[in-house]
Amino acid sequence: MIAIAIDDEPIALNIVQAHAAKVPFVELKAVFTNAFEALAYLRQNKTDLMFLDIKMPDISGLDFLNSINNPPMVIFTTAYSEHAVKSFELDAVDYLLKPFSLPRFLKACNKAHELFTLRNKPDAGEEISSIFIKDGYEQIKVELNDILFIEAAGNYTRIHLEGNRSLSTRVAISDMLLLLPAKKFIRTHRAFIIACNKVSRFDRLQVNIGSHSIPIGATYAQCLQELG
Repeated sequence: MIAIAIDDEPIALNIVQAHAAKVPFVELKAVFTNAFEALAYLRQNKTDLMFLDIKMPDISGLDFLNSINNPPMVIFTTAYSEHAVKSFELDAVDYLLKPFSLPRFLKACNKAHELFTLRNKPDAGEEISSIFIKDGYEQIKVELNDILFIEAAGNYTRIHLEGNRSLSTRVAISDMLLLLPAKKFIRTHRAFIIACNKVSRFDRLQVNIGSHSIPIGATYAQCLQELG
């Protein structure tokens, strides 16, 4: 994601720069102490995400955001907690209360990246061959052809891959379905998504993928029509 940071305090910008340099999927292209210079930049340059201070001398971050048509995603950064409710009314991705740690900064960036991924999902007619999945502090590229099935496992979702490999993520299984091509992956159960081309056999109760038997839930019985 291409990002910028706006804050009238240079020290605060230095902290954002240092944290952003450690997040592999955030490219911090520019920083500004002057909001109006940032506005001119936004008019000329593609930007996916702003780190935006709220208390600035000439214009508040809230008013700045309201002044932009089709603004990028925003993560507010501020030393004052009283603006939290208002910031979320403006559909902010997150609200970082200064001083914020790297883990808290990373959590906000992960939320932005998940939203960015969902918003930029290819059209139905456009083929994709891979997706990026958050695993702890990393974003891992997963080839779609390697996926056997996906399983909800407590607070995690486990992606079972070729070669007896697996990957766990906190992305909900319902959100996982949004990332995948509808014709190649179907949900057979509230806790399972399968790769259609990996099915070796099925009946009305279960689907077999290699040595794995995946149940078919009563409300997902229509999936048999997809497999057939």
